[in-house]
Amino acid sequence: MSEYRLEMIDVSKSFPGVKALDHAQLKLRPGTVHALMGENGAGKSTLMKCMFGIYKMDQGQILYEGEKVNITDPLTALRLGIAMVHQELQPIPERSVAENIFVGRYPIKKVLGFIPVVDHKKMYQETARVLEEVRMSFDPEQKLGSLSVSQMQSVEIAKAVSNECKVLILDEPTSSLTSHEVEALFRIIEDLKAKNVAIVYISHKMDEILRISDEVTIMRDGKYIGTWDAKDLTTDKIITHMVGRELTNLYPPRHNEPGEVVFQVNNYTSIHPRSFRNVSFQLRKGEILGVGGLVGAQRTELMEGLFGIRAHKAGDMEYMGRKLSVKRPRDAIKKNIALLTEDRRATGIMGVLSVEDNVAIASLDKYVIWPFLLHRKKIAALVRDNVQKLSIKTPSGKTLIQSLSGGNQQKVLISRWLANDPDVFILDEPTRGIDVGAKYEIYCIIAELAKQGKSIIMISSEMGELIGMSDRIMVMCDGRMTGILEGKEATQEKIMELATQFEAKDPTARLQAV
Repeated sequence: MSEYRLEMIDVSKSFPGVKALDHAQLKLRPGTVHALMGENGAGKSTLMKCMFGIYKMDQGQILYEGEKVNITDPLTALRLGIAMVHQELQPIPERSVAENIFVGRYPIKKVLGFIPVVDHKKMYQETARVLEEVRMSFDPEQKLGSLSVSQMQSVEIAKAVSNECKVLILDEPTSSLTSHEVEALFRIIEDLKAKNVAIVYISHKMDEILRISDEVTIMRDGKYIGTWDAKDLTTDKIITHMVGRELTNLYPPRHNEPGEVVFQVNNYTSIHPRSFRNVSFQLRKGEILGVGGLVGAQRTELMEGLFGIRAHKAGDMEYMGRKLSVKRPRDAIKKNIALLTEDRRATGIMGVLSVEDNVAIASLDKYVIWPFLLHRKKIAALVRDNVQKLSIKTPSGKTLIQSLSGGNQQKVLISRWLANDPDVFILDEPTRGIDVGAKYEIYCIIAELAKQGKSIIMISSEMGELIGMSDRIMVMCDGRMTGILEGKEATQEKIMELATQFEAKDPTARLQAV
């Protein structure tokens, strides 16, 4: 009997112009959490998709409990006991929690002895049992679309557990979870370890890796670098192995000098009573204004309101002393305001289009040479310039953007707005789901934009990032602006103090919101 539940040996996989995996290795022991780490584009997700049967390996083999297996599709993987929770969720929002958990394998009963129909009663009972097992209190009959993104992610985890899996792949499972939900996930992981499940855990969050993992495998440029016991590693050692060099500074030096006020928001209030209200702030030329707060603080909603995505009932904006009327995103774009959205997959990239199309989409008016005709040569030159300027790793401008790593997709989205030459950049979680190396590159881009005199609003849930990159930090809580800190004076304690200034009189409301 093999000591490993699953082994991937000398796995190689190529896509047009890119060798994603080059003799990669992975060995999973039962009852352990095995962290898989590397920069964006290192091949982590590709390796997991080969394990789960989404991609077919060009070379290599998989041994499952000591025997060679051929995993040709996800159904084969599920039958073996391999389950995967993907980083990018694919929910069916109009169906119930139970239907989402059992999609593709509904319990069947026969009516009149021969007509097969879905056994809803059994499905709801099984869903309730699974949810109780993973300590989740959702109603099995509740529509999935009524849940938050973090709750949907929890349902995906319950779905994997319901398969009674022996190998569970968790790809960035905490990217949309609150701190309480993360703790709940860690409890589930401990329960699964006790049941001898082998868990692959992919994350860029070092504190999570060092806390939850038993072993750590690191990849770089599609190659296997090594496997270590988690207890022998530190954050610095992991980063050095990941990027192949030491990162002495997490944040680049900044040479911007904030000037006069160029953008002002006055008493901005949403039409929804539980969203942002009476928010006022100023943004200076060449300034990086960080925006902090806990989940539910309405930071994203406020920025979408300023960009014309969400309606407001009161308040106004001024640019260079003149009132701005922004009722839809097109108005904001014409007023030289750009918005890099929080969820690049759902509201940022257009996955079925090329890098070239994704860069040019916000500035197509500049390249129209005749009705319905575009100046493709100028667009191609624009893309080449941005690929070089932002160090975007792509085989060509014609490459589909969905084939790029998360960090490179983010750079493409930044170059989309650079092509429009805006004066005000709103960056919502610009480094979410990006590795430390790519983060540093994004930070350098932000610092350079500020140096050029661009005004930047940066939402971030990472307090270290806020403190390391911001000239000032605006903190929100429960839809209100609760204070602004000068960058040099900001500390995590001061940010948290402002981020927990709730108005609710119910003492439990504060805990629930946090």
